[in-house]
Amino acid sequence: MALVKKGSRRIVVDGVEYRWRMSRKHWCCDIDASTLGYVVEDAARPGTTLVVETGRPEQPEPQLMPAEVVLPAEVAAGIRAARSQGWTPTAAGSPFQLRHSAVRHEPNEPQGAAGHRDR
Repeated sequence: MALVKKGSRRIVVDGVEYRWRMSRKHWCCDIDASTLGYVVEDAARPGTTLVVETGRPEQPEPQLMPAEVVLPAEVAAGIRAARSQGWTPTAAGSPFQLRHSAVRHEPNEPQGAAGHRDR
């Protein structure tokens, strides 16, 4: 099944253009629908869709923290991981499922916060 173009985003990974979008529900797979996920396909020749489940809650308690987001760097890492595990995006077939827990980096602490700086 092809990814709907409306609402999808373009990303280029290792010279190949893909389209991706957040997945509100995992309509094609048996992945837990309460976790945050995204769907990816080759932009030029859609074939097998990649469905990635991040393992993070889709909607944490809104009163305590904002909703999680998936950043393009995480999508690129997911695409590379899926390719290394055998995903062939231009081949026909059932959706390729990937459980991918990307490392989330905290913002760097301000310069000079951990020690002195030469001027």
